[in-house]
Amino acid sequence: MIPRAMNIYILSINSRIYSTNRLYHEAVKKGHNVRVIDHTKCAIILGAESKPQIYLGRENITKDVHAIIPRIGTSVTQHGAAIVKQFEANGAFTTAQSLGILRSRNKLRTMQILARKRIPIPKTLFAKDTSNIKSHIDLLGGAPIIIKVQEGTQGLGVMIADSKKSAKSIIESLYNMNVSIILQEFIEEANGQDIRVYIVGNKIVAAMMRNSAEEDFRSNVHRGGTTTSVELTDQEKKVAIQTAKVLGLPVCGVDILRSKRGPLVIEANSSAGLEGIEAHTRVNVAREIIKYVEKNVRKFRK
Repeated sequence: MIPRAMNIYILSINSRIYSTNRLYHEAVKKGHNVRVIDHTKCAIILGAESKPQIYLGRENITKDVHAIIPRIGTSVTQHGAAIVKQFEANGAFTTAQSLGILRSRNKLRTMQILARKRIPIPKTLFAKDTSNIKSHIDLLGGAPIIIKVQEGTQGLGVMIADSKKSAKSIIESLYNMNVSIILQEFIEEANGQDIRVYIVGNKIVAAMMRNSAEEDFRSNVHRGGTTTSVELTDQEKKVAIQTAKVLGLPVCGVDILRSKRGPLVIEANSSAGLEGIEAHTRVNVAREIIKYVEKNVRKFRK
């Protein structure tokens, strides 16, 4: 029997982060017992007589957890996903499964899954051979091209190369540093804009257009971009929901470019920020996430 007041852990390195703070207060408002757990300070013990346990310092935090809300940063993806996986294995409901977190953090893996499911994406190339860089650029339709570090968020690790010469220089440097990257076609008609669609429970709860700052091609709000209202087309709604489903991320942000050939998915974020989308749309996304947890914990436990 699941009590009306549930025990919820928000996995986050800092309770003062806007998204973490919003989720905490919305859950408390609904009468739940909520803790912010710094997952980087958690340890898992395996192979003991009882089932695997999770410790925060000397405290065993494994018992009586009904749900977790992972807010896992890029720099600690592997550790964070391992902690999420153990909570899953021990019977806690999660708004983002460990596999979904790992899939979405690797840009190549994300593109491979979306391509396999025939979800539209920009033309994407992965290679290691520096001797064929110019032909690779031609396969993408020529310069300019987008160069992305495989694991990054908030626009970090995303570069534009305006010519074959500059692309070759950047790519060779990254290869020599053993940095895994992907190359993508530049969608000129997107005009420095993309659409952030926020999904909760595989349903769209909010969306906004993000516009790049004058001195930057990236539209991320953290990079100085601005936001405007947007009305999604039926096709945009469809690909956003499909993306969340195939990646196993019922709560996530899906980023879409508008192109001449229709909407193209460029990324899915398992820990998409709430500040920009709540401020612009006035939608209480944090409350929607808590409502999703409430609805599904009981279903999950049954």
